[in-house]
Amino acid sequence: MADTTTVDLNSDVGESFGRWELGDDEAVLGLVTSANVACGFHAGDPTTLRTTCRLAVAGGVAIGAQVGYRDLAGFGRRFIDVEPRHLADDVLYQVGALDALARVDGGRVAYVKPHGALYNTVVHHEEQAQAVVDAVVALDPSLPVLGLPGSALLRRAEAAGLRTVREAFADRAYTPAGTLVSRREPGAVLHDPDEVAARVVRLVSEGTLVAVDGASVAVAAESVCVHGDSPGAVAMARAVRAGLEEAGVRLGAFV
Repeated sequence: MADTTTVDLNSDVGESFGRWELGDDEAVLGLVTSANVACGFHAGDPTTLRTTCRLAVAGGVAIGAQVGYRDLAGFGRRFIDVEPRHLADDVLYQVGALDALARVDGGRVAYVKPHGALYNTVVHHEEQAQAVVDAVVALDPSLPVLGLPGSALLRRAEAAGLRTVREAFADRAYTPAGTLVSRREPGAVLHDPDEVAARVVRLVSEGTLVAVDGASVAVAAESVCVHGDSPGAVAMARAVRAGLEEAGVRLGAFV
């Protein structure tokens, strides 16, 4: 078994915008233990975000601020060469806005996780990683930061005294180096619920995943993400949860 027999299951939610609906947040929130809620920069309007937070509170699901680049048209999946001090302010703005929407319904932001291109960028980009860390430290140094094991983000967050939470992805392909395969590459996103469930059980039980080249990659994770924006997201989350429970793994939020 990896570090613990308890694992967090998280998903990206709150990504609809006005009349544009993406994902079945209510169903997903009935299956996961933590919710990475959009903050309006890559997706999500205020009413959508408040509704999502209300559902999370009602279901006892931890609320995380999923902060990203200011990129609605690109869904936050395009790199932006933003100055670190501006990025730090953008992160502060997003976390603060989501926290306000959560608090009016009895919740709060309990952790921070970058989204999309920002998530991948802060794996290696030292200045942008530090900007995210600076924002969290300035706002609330008790907030954990969720990210990829071995990333610049988690290294700098730990150095700043923040709690770091290592994350793995259920439905994404991995390179032999333990990073995510770019969405521009074929096979980057996995779609078979049974295959993904078996993959996650192996991850939690053995601490390994199979990379795109067939190699076994060591991945230590306290939280596993199932993306909520794909058509099969609910079936995927249901299969992963069932597989973990059948393997004797307890599901619980890390906060």
